[in-house]
Amino acid sequence: MHILIAFASLSGNTREVARLLAAHCRGRGHAVDWLEADEDPEQALQILARPHDRYLFGAWTDNAGRTPAEMKDFVSLLRDHSGLPPADRVAIFGTGETQWGLEYYCGAAHRLASYFHSPYPVLEIEQMPHGDADRHAIQQWADQVLAAPGSLATC
Repeated sequence: MHILIAFASLSGNTREVARLLAAHCRGRGHAVDWLEADEDPEQALQILARPHDRYLFGAWTDNAGRTPAEMKDFVSLLRDHSGLPPADRVAIFGTGETQWGLEYYCGAAHRLASYFHSPYPVLEIEQMPHGDADRHAIQQWADQVLAAPGSLATC
């Protein structure tokens, strides 16, 4: 499969989740395109023009559970230039901090999942992924998303 991992990261937590996802996907033999949400739009458009079997989008959570501006801009770029991908090809991951309240925890990821109508569970990681439990959760989530029907080869 050809996978796009696109994300917004403020402190590096979400970038690390994306890095672990990319390594796991590549280890399973999949091609991975990497796109940080605040990259040059022209470069982003080149990557978005390629066909992808899965779109793994991630974001940190801003004030009061909001989606960060750079991720909103990325989603607008995607929508306006490539169109939204089919819901069954989009899965969302995010990082958050429970210390700011469970009602806001990974709020950006849940907002994105709702926007894209993603059928997959949201991958939630508390701050920076660390230890075997987080690594296992990331790998298990990726395997679930990648195993689902809906690749370009089967459509």
